[in-house]
Amino acid sequence: MAAAESAPGVVVPQSLPWRRRLGAFLAATLLRLFLNTWKVRWHDSGSHPETKGHVIFCVWHNRLAATLASYNDFAHSRWPDHGLAAMISASRDGGVLASVVERFGIQPIRGSTSRRGPQALLEATTWMERGYSIVITPDGPRGPVYQIQEGIIHLAQLTGRPIIPVSNFTRWKIRLRSWDRFQIPLPFARCQAYHGEPIWVPRDATEAQREELRVKLETAMRAITRD
Repeated sequence: MAAAESAPGVVVPQSLPWRRRLGAFLAATLLRLFLNTWKVRWHDSGSHPETKGHVIFCVWHNRLAATLASYNDFAHSRWPDHGLAAMISASRDGGVLASVVERFGIQPIRGSTSRRGPQALLEATTWMERGYSIVITPDGPRGPVYQIQEGIIHLAQLTGRPIIPVSNFTRWKIRLRSWDRFQIPLPFARCQAYHGEPIWVPRDATEAQREELRVKLETAMRAITRD
């Protein structure tokens, strides 16, 4: 099982067995070796001074690897004192990914629309109150690929913080045989990184307005995404 019940309605992700912890360590080591050779060029649409403070980064699930490399160039230069937390599925595979991102100094928040949704949103809000920005892959953990689910919109409404669309592209990469064809740039790849204008969700947004903003965010993400 990927998660255990500690109380009625409360799902707690289980710890990883040693084999998966070893796999996560090896994956993180390999990724770090690759990352140190990547050349990332940002296509920056502006510093957006109105977004000073923690934000919500929206990243497609299959672009996470290159995002680890581009985060230091983009976010640390604008928000040097802020930490980063990432919403990661409570599934077994999510446990491996959580172990990997921890090795890059990123705080994992275990949950998705299918598991621990309300709990994960509450935890994300708490981390933002501590000054952390949040990364969400809104088409995870199972897809459909490149389709925004509503969780990121709810978090933006709860916190009053903007969503920053982020994507990247490289020709020199491998694709895994996963539901989203997860992309890993190869050594010495040149990565083109993009971000869009911030999207704000009013705290008093209605269901219709949230859906309108979800579509707007999906359109913005697709506009800066190339396969």
